[in-house]
Order: sequence, then structure tokens, then C-alpha cells
Amino acid sequence: MPDQVKVPFVSFLPMEHELDQDLRAAFERVYTASWYIEGKEDAAFEKAFAEYCGADYCIGCGNGLDALTLILKASGIGAGDEVILPANTFIATALAVSYAGATPVLVDPDPVTFNIDPARIEEKITPATKAILPVHLYGQPADMDPICEIAQRHGLQVFEDAAQAQGARYKGRRVGTLGAAAGFSFYPGKNLGALGDAGCVVTNDAALAQKIRELGNYGSDRKYHHIYMGQNSRLDELQAAFLSAKLPHLDRMNAERRRVAELYRRGMHNPLVQLPAEAPGCEHVYHIFAVRCESRDALAAHLAARGIGSNMHYPIPVHLQPAYEGLHLPAGSMPEAEKISRTQLSLPLYYGMTDAQIQAVIEAVNSFGG
Repeated sequence: MPDQVKVPFVSFLPMEHELDQDLRAAFERVYTASWYIEGKEDAAFEKAFAEYCGADYCIGCGNGLDALTLILKASGIGAGDEVILPANTFIATALAVSYAGATPVLVDPDPVTFNIDPARIEEKITPATKAILPVHLYGQPADMDPICEIAQRHGLQVFEDAAQAQGARYKGRRVGTLGAAAGFSFYPGKNLGALGDAGCVVTNDAALAQKIRELGNYGSDRKYHHIYMGQNSRLDELQAAFLSAKLPHLDRMNAERRRVAELYRRGMHNPLVQLPAEAPGCEHVYHIFAVRCESRDALAAHLAARGIGSNMHYPIPVHLQPAYEGLHLPAGSMPEAEKISRTQLSLPLYYGMTDAQIQAVIEAVNSFGG
């Protein structure tokens, strides 16, 4: 009997082996230069990533949460303001609003795409609303045209949480340029990941870019001169160098993710498992391959018994987290988000999966009987 094919939920090893020399050269370059903050590597990556996104400016920062927080603070959003965001997102989206001093206002998602439902946004707008913060969840762009149209009619700003969607496109345009500014995370597990925490903001607004840079550098516009009560959130040279080594390969690696997703779609035919839908006009980059199953926990156990990892994104929605009890949104108030949290399971999908691993996942899903 052949050995069981093991499939971890994620592995960085295939990518890191392939890029080994480039990553080592990046480290040696920074180590030899002996310059670790705000240097040539940071400037080079910011320029390259701005060009990749089709934006004028990129400002490196410490992580994706900081990126969103800096955007909101630099845009003048604070105490007494409200920001609309999806109910099913990683808590960082809501935390950024809270850290800016504003109140997150949650909107139930579209049950097919998992993204914020534009048809449910207007009912949440109040005189205190200042911005809409859609999330390109799992690597699929939110439906930005109706979101931006709603924002324009109500005089609101639109910012993108693009933490999971590096390289994704909406109607031919890369995410990051679909609102006033976008926050990206380069956490190691992202499609473009650093070898530690890192993030950035992308924008076409020169004044906003300058203020974000100053806020992330202790509120300083020049050394020892502080015009804002800022914070320390800068992209260090080493992570910038690693990201520069990986960026030229991002489109190719995203294409491989899309290929695996298509193989899953063609091969999986279990009526108990709902596969993710790709919205019209969207180029999904499959940071997460998210399926739905009413017996989610049993499916996860079934996969684990066959040596296949899985994960849940996310098992507790934001409004039911103890940290957000103050929103006073009880169970049942966000029915779609709550149902997704009970039924969503993330299957292995990463660059470098072998054909045998892909087939093992397909066969395991198809053999699940509930």
C-alpha cells in the first residue's frame, strides 16, 4: 500500500528553495551595508511596489494593521467618527478603526463572494460616517464600483484593506488603486510575504502619502522635529530587501495559485462541500481557498485523518469577539457572517504544491460523507 501523501495547510519551503540565492543575496546586501532602517532597500521596494500596483506612492510600515491605522489617522478620522467595514474579516480591520479613535460599523457579507455586500451599506450610513473600508477577502477584490458610487453620493472616503490580495485585479485594475489609499500586509503567509512582519500603504495622494510617512516615523517631518503625535512603524531594510527579491515572481506565483484553484474546481464534486465563487470582473489570487460545509468540523477531522491540513478564516466573527462586546451586536445580528464562521474551511493552497498533493486534497474532499 503506498504511503499517505502529506499535505500541510501551508509550506514556504518550495518558494524559499526556489528563491534561495536571491534571498541570501538580499540578506548579504543589507548586512554588508550595515544600514537597517530607512535606507536604499526600503526606497527601492517602495518604488517597485508602487509601480507594480499602478500607484504614485508606496510607504512602507511595520505591518498591515499599522498600514490601515495610519491611513485612517492621516485622513483625519478619529473620535466621534464611524467607518463601515465587513462583518467577516480578520479583527485587524476593526482594530485599525478603533486605534484611530473611530467606531467600526459592520455590514453583513455577500454569502457567495464572502466580501462586503454593497446593497447593505447605505442602511448603515449615519451623519457620523466618514469612510467605507472594504476588504478584498481571501484574495478576491470586493465589488468596488458600487461601493465607490455610494461613497461619492454620501461624501465618504473609500480605503482598501488589501492585506490578502497582493496582485489581484478588479476589472483590469490592480487592487491598491481603487480607493483613496490601500493598506497591505506582508506577513510571511501572504502571497507576497516578508520573512517577518511588514506592511505598506499605497496611494496616489501626495499629501496623504507624506502625512502617513510622518505619522509612521514618530510624527516627524525631519530629524528631532515632530509635528504629530506619531508612532514607530517603518519597513526595515532587511524585510524590504526580501520583498524586492520576491516581487518579480509574484504574478507567476499568483498564476500558479489560480491554476491549483482551477484543478480543485474541476476535480472536487462533493455536494456537501461548496466551492468558492470567482466574481465577474475579478481576478482572484487565492490567498485562501475557502470552501463551505455544514459539517465543517467533521470535514476538517476527515482531512486531518488523511494527513491534510486545513484552517478556519475566521471561526469567531468580529462582533462576537470579547474585544468588541462594546458594539452591542449579539449573536444573530450578523447572520451571514455568523453562518460563514460556522461553515468556512480553508484548504491547502500554496506555491509549490505537487500534483500528488493536489490530487490527495481533491480525493479527500470527494470521499467525505458528512
